Amino acid sequence: MSTSISKEQSGDGQPAVHTPAAFIAFAWTLVGVPLAYGLYQTVKTASSLFTG
Repeated sequence: MSTSISKEQSGDGQPAVHTPAAFIAFAWTLVGVPLAYGLYQTVKTASSLFTG
């Protein structure tokens, strides 16, 4: 009984799953836009604290 792993399976015997690049880009955009806005607001508020 041989247990060879093909290119279609991961190390734990489960089939490999291919995530589309468009979905990954959408997910990063969904997280990145609010993050960038929050960072912008934080820097804007902090700069007013230090500049008077």
